Amino acid sequence: CTTNCLAPIAKVLHEKFGIAEGLMTTVHAATATQPTQDGPSKKDWRGGRNAYMNIIPASTGAAKAVALAMPELKGKLTGMAFRVPTADVSAVDLTVKTEK
Repeated sequence: CTTNCLAPIAKVLHEKFGIAEGLMTTVHAATATQPTQDGPSKKDWRGGRNAYMNIIPASTGAAKAVALAMPELKGKLTGMAFRVPTADVSAVDLTVKTEK
């Protein structure tokens, strides 16, 4: 869902102004793969935190996925995610430096 939110915004901005570089931050609801109580995580220490009691920094592949659909943006976008303790939400903040 993050990619579906980011791609149209990036497309319009790139077509109108040209994106030189950009940083996206996404706020996303906890997912089924996150634990509901604190415990060990195989991936990283943040992943072991209770998904419904913590805001958890996480990685996101949305910027890379957009570059697959729009090769002209390859290497120009990077991103980070925050998993938040709510049932349903996804928001993207995109900050770009334009070519124009």
